[in-house]
Amino acid sequence: MVDFTKGGPASGYFAPLRYEADVYDCEVEGVIPRELDGAFYRVGGEYFYPPIREDDSPFSIDGFISSFRFKNGIVDFKARWIKTPRFLNNLAARKQLYGVYRNPFTHDPSVQHLDKPYLGTVMNTAPIAHHGKLYALKEDAQPFEMDPNTLETLGPWNFNGAYKAQTFSAHPKVDPVTGDMICYGYEATGLCTDDLWIYTVSPKGKVKHEIRIKVPYVSTLHDMVLTQKYLIFPVYGYVTSIERLKAGHLHWAWDQTKPTYWGILRRDGDGKDVRWFKGPTSSVMHTINAYDEGDKVIVDAPISDGNPFPFFPSVDGSPWSPKLAQHTLRRLTFDMSSKADTYQEKILDPQDVVDLARVDDRFLSLPYKYVYSMMADPTKPYDAARAGANNRVVNTYFRYDLSNGQWLKYFVGDVHNLQELSFIPRSATAPEGDGWLIGTASNYAEMRTELVIVDALTMQEQARVILPFRMTPQVHARWYSAQELPLTDKPMPPYKGRVQS
Repeated sequence: MVDFTKGGPASGYFAPLRYEADVYDCEVEGVIPRELDGAFYRVGGEYFYPPIREDDSPFSIDGFISSFRFKNGIVDFKARWIKTPRFLNNLAARKQLYGVYRNPFTHDPSVQHLDKPYLGTVMNTAPIAHHGKLYALKEDAQPFEMDPNTLETLGPWNFNGAYKAQTFSAHPKVDPVTGDMICYGYEATGLCTDDLWIYTVSPKGKVKHEIRIKVPYVSTLHDMVLTQKYLIFPVYGYVTSIERLKAGHLHWAWDQTKPTYWGILRRDGDGKDVRWFKGPTSSVMHTINAYDEGDKVIVDAPISDGNPFPFFPSVDGSPWSPKLAQHTLRRLTFDMSSKADTYQEKILDPQDVVDLARVDDRFLSLPYKYVYSMMADPTKPYDAARAGANNRVVNTYFRYDLSNGQWLKYFVGDVHNLQELSFIPRSATAPEGDGWLIGTASNYAEMRTELVIVDALTMQEQARVILPFRMTPQVHARWYSAQELPLTDKPMPPYKGRVQS
């Protein structure tokens, strides 16, 4: 496993696991809501073989996918390696063949394949389901299809050749009004290229629209937002170049002098109308939501004023700043009727939050009320003697009400560290916010992973699913219902062994 605040493998709770798992009829504390019929998928991973350099990014970890399948108040757990060509090549060689983060020039010559990025990807970032299929994502290559029941790796997918970009970001968005998926690839035509290609995929999985644009400078476009009229892409302080990669460096470095740009373009256009709005240096790794308000575009995101990741160095050699890495909930307003290339930015609340915020997905691209995320609540106890003084603690889920600025919080425990949550509506027609929050917690004292289910209206815990071991940390996770994926009710395939007469 890996501590995402550092580079390279770690020890203690974060020591490598290196196994796959099946747990049937998991131990449960409390009562699981009977309405839950679906699966909670987590994608993350660990180093199966250690990295070649200690300064490597933890985002180089080998991809690992797990699922908690819910049906009739019972939960089955499954976990598998995402068996990319990179994973299989390493396993065949019995060693690490691949170099530092997203830099094929540092790979063993036998596996460089500069023109085929899918051969070097680890697929360790996020799950996404659309048109009845499940994919694992890593933005340096096209997605890999996964079997939603067995978690078997089915291989790369390019939408029958209609998706032309070499890359596919970790955060496509599904429009709740049309069912279309908006997906995109940056560095779309190869390493360090300034091409951003954007695609609209129908609910049946057909590519029906493509837009090709250029970005102001090559940066990580990890996430985006959409409204019913527009697509919105942030470009911010991470930079790269071919020269940097050939010199053996990690793909990204932080440049505190770079401004933030927000590109806004019409969803139904060809990209020629894209407008780039310019603002101060910031990091926008993840977004929350956006919507139209007359001629204005409203964008909400957890934003920091500096580099959020200490393992990506600064181009000027300056030390990493924990203060500049802190995120606050912010609202940006873009006036599309104005000719100005600037925007208004407002901090909604000064509290430091984790930048993995979620909403009720039925309100993506639409006016909405609630934001859900995590924080390290300093008012809550932490048992360092049992949990370990050096472990990172995110101990609280919260609901932030945009209409009145009120917080409602859930505290998971004094030896736990929470990971990204998902919101599950109580029903398809339930009001916004009526449902559950679901996510996993690392129990440092008991050395195990626990999944918590929290009522999203009261922020009170409903149930906790206990794994009898610690599981790999995730990068991102999502819930999908049995209506969205062809999920089986059977935990195992039929018995095919020898039958004694």
